[in-house]
Amino acid sequence: MTSDPAVVSLTVDLVIFTVRGDELRVLLVERGNEPYRGRLALPGGYLRGRETLDQAALRELREETNLDGSRLHLEQLRTYSDPDRDPRGRVVTSAYLALGADLPAPVAGTDAREAYWVPVCEALGEGTLAFDHGAILRDGLERARSKLEYTSIATVFCAEPFTISELRRVYEVIWGISLDPSNFRRKLTRAEGLLESTGDFRMAATGRPAALYRRGPAALLMPPFLRALDAA
Repeated sequence: MTSDPAVVSLTVDLVIFTVRGDELRVLLVERGNEPYRGRLALPGGYLRGRETLDQAALRELREETNLDGSRLHLEQLRTYSDPDRDPRGRVVTSAYLALGADLPAPVAGTDAREAYWVPVCEALGEGTLAFDHGAILRDGLERARSKLEYTSIATVFCAEPFTISELRRVYEVIWGISLDPSNFRRKLTRAEGLLESTGDFRMAATGRPAALYRRGPAALLMPPFLRALDAA
């Protein structure tokens, strides 16, 4: 790649979150090429030919991690254009946020040596990630946290059917706070179109059987469920 400042290259980077082992985790790859060879980074790569950004994001997801983007919630996060963000030259990247329920172990490919699900708290450590990927990850985390307040996106992290307790744990893991179980149940079951009862129950080792739900048709959470007001 040329270092001519008049030449601008376009890339996509992906912030992919899932909940595994009761932790919020992000998918990271170990870089196989310079710069930052051997460092962890978000999966991504250059825009090719006549690709759209969305097409490039789906391709990079498949090539670098062997994950099928059609299984995920995928949306643009923001564009990063700091002139010094990439030592190879002027590279502008469009970052994407992807969310999925208990996604499988990734398989590295192309220029990635390995791919891992890393706890977000570890990935955010000082100097952990290559390029400006730490800042992109922080923006992705805040976007995910905010979307839980106003949309039904939390249900994406739950394999259907799910219990109210499993859904509450998604909120707690992503927000990093504890929530009152009774208050949570009351608010989420009253939210219009958020959940649909399956009519079935899951037996528990102790206590009463737990009612099972599936995602409802609502995209927005009405009324909103604000984290600042609902911490236990």
